[in-house]
Amino acid sequence: MLFNSYPFIFLFLPIVLIGFFYIGNRGHHRIAASWLIAASLFFYGWWNPAYLGLILGSILFNYSIGLAITSNEMKGRSRKLLILGLAGDLFLLGYYKYTNFLLATSNSILDTNFNLEAIILPLGISFFTFQKIAYLIDAYKGKTREYSFLSYCLFVVFFPQLIAGPIVHHREIIVQFSRDHIYKFNYKSFVIGVTIFSIGLFKKVILADGTVDYVSSIFSRADAGFPLTFISAWAGAFSYSFQLYFDFSGYSDMAVGIAHMFGIRLPMNFNSPYKSTSIIEFWRRWHMTLSRFLRDYIYIPLGGSRNGSIRHLLNLLLTMFVGGLWHGAGWTFVLWGSMHGLYLVINTVWRRLVGVSDYHGFFVRFFSWCLTFCAVMMAWVPFRAKDFDSTVIIWKGMVGVSGFTLPEGFNGKLGYIGEWLIRHNVRFVGIFDGIAPLKVIDILWFVLLIICTFLMPNTHQFMRRYRPVLDSKIVLRNMNTGMSWRPTFGWAICISFLLVYAILGLVRPSEFLYFQF
Repeated sequence: MLFNSYPFIFLFLPIVLIGFFYIGNRGHHRIAASWLIAASLFFYGWWNPAYLGLILGSILFNYSIGLAITSNEMKGRSRKLLILGLAGDLFLLGYYKYTNFLLATSNSILDTNFNLEAIILPLGISFFTFQKIAYLIDAYKGKTREYSFLSYCLFVVFFPQLIAGPIVHHREIIVQFSRDHIYKFNYKSFVIGVTIFSIGLFKKVILADGTVDYVSSIFSRADAGFPLTFISAWAGAFSYSFQLYFDFSGYSDMAVGIAHMFGIRLPMNFNSPYKSTSIIEFWRRWHMTLSRFLRDYIYIPLGGSRNGSIRHLLNLLLTMFVGGLWHGAGWTFVLWGSMHGLYLVINTVWRRLVGVSDYHGFFVRFFSWCLTFCAVMMAWVPFRAKDFDSTVIIWKGMVGVSGFTLPEGFNGKLGYIGEWLIRHNVRFVGIFDGIAPLKVIDILWFVLLIICTFLMPNTHQFMRRYRPVLDSKIVLRNMNTGMSWRPTFGWAICISFLLVYAILGLVRPSEFLYFQF
């Protein structure tokens, strides 16, 4: 079930909210929690009921292992139990996500023809697997205590964050559901939640999905093997960068908003990453809970920066390699992760050589931002492209190998300059060379996306007075001015407009891009 769908907005969400607070207001907290768990499982099973058994079995397995690890009677075997639990989780993730990929790679290398029936990837398996792995490791380190089975189930299946994150820690969710006031309807929390959900829905349905056709036309041309000229290649990378940005940002907002309707605050997962002036800063802002997991459970256990410069840089590369492979079972995702690992290595070495950790001065910061944003866009190409060949076609276009084009109307009007341009591989055949050219309305649309991304406060900054996410202090730094939401009639009209406009745009609901991961 999609957040951006009529059944979810007008049936599922209202029914779950009414049932939860109706039961909770009467003091039946365990029954209310059970209701929310059942609703979350229904939400998960809506797409494919066959996978309900998978997630339930995984929950029982991990809860049992966690209990055994924290049990006094099993202290001497806790390490073996941890290995067993991790092996079980990784086997499940590996089988469903990587079996076909490994088989295809093996066939390609060994020139064999082994085939398996296509394995359908269960929704959200990457997200809830990482959550359970973190729980087991924390249990082994003594950072958890014994929780009830209901509490553990809520931690795993709470539907706002079940499918595409954020990746939450047990201490962030379980503790909140243990508080009595959560089970009583709170008008303030509900209004804040609806406001954030409305902003997220608008981002997804209007801003992100508004670029889908254009992105698809350019990448489909590359997938078919046709070359792309300089402007069309950059237009494709630029368009996809904003499609993914508003798609992920919109989902993150909707997840935070829905949780807030229940009185639950989720961790921040998205903090204007395209405003970053370095790759290091980018990964502190993009998919923040994934970055936290990679840091705490892969990078630091590998040694982090503690074992010398070379080992530190290798740890960065390996961590981002894992991050790329986590995103998808394909060599293009490995390439994307490896590129970001290399970016982080270069950024780290540069900071050591120059001796700065932050960039000051407008021109220095502007150049740093341009370099970072272009590097991120270059890396998004393999993230979106079908394969290496498509990636190379777009990259060739971006560096000008496939030529430049100008509107036909300019031909004959530039005199000697036009002749010089033709001699240097510039053609007058239309900017987009086989792709539908941008109209004025399209250009204005991308101007709107740029304004929303770079000039306006993000949702958490906009709602900063009410701290809707955990660790809100991150977005409050240097944020004393700008737009700020208040529960006023004027803002109610504005948010209502966004919500209604987005709902009217739900003609063809589209999946969130991160669902495939």
